[in-house]
Amino acid sequence: MPWRLRDSLSGGFTILEVVLALVLLAGALSGVARLLTVSFAAARQARTQTSTTLLAVQKLEQLRSLTWAVDESGSPQSDLGTDLSVDPPAGGGTGLQASPGNALAQNLPGYVDHLGSRGEWVGAGASVPAGAVYTRRWSIEPLAEDPADTLVLQVVVTAAPRSGAAADRLPGDARLTTVVTRKSR
Repeated sequence: MPWRLRDSLSGGFTILEVVLALVLLAGALSGVARLLTVSFAAARQARTQTSTTLLAVQKLEQLRSLTWAVDESGSPQSDLGTDLSVDPPAGGGTGLQASPGNALAQNLPGYVDHLGSRGEWVGAGASVPAGAVYTRRWSIEPLAEDPADTLVLQVVVTAAPRSGAAADRLPGDARLTTVVTRKSR
């Protein structure tokens, strides 16, 4: 019978079956492509968040390693002269001196450094140097209830803005806060 679309004994597919299979395959591949795009974006975001958090932890540890103690006679000992905005740290800096109130929002000398894509130091100061991928700012504030013996240390790491002003906070930014108190040696 010539009018039949397919002979029951034939082993091939009709054009309708092939087109339907291709449409279903295209729909499935489109969903997979969208899933891959979302997955790559999430992985990139997680990598950025991990990097900024580690860079913030690194600066907090540097700040915590500065002398903030009480000697045997009960006199306070404070490092008020180490410059942590250079690598390696050097003298002639701000140490654990209280920072200006806007230290986390602006690139203030002595309270900011700029880092490359692998966390390497590339510069300090108000202007963002070429090669900077991250800007790391920190603040040191005496605790209002115990200003002589307790400090609040904060570090913010963000994508390096192209000017001295702070960019809007991005999802991959890190902000860490800790408190240090004087300890006897």
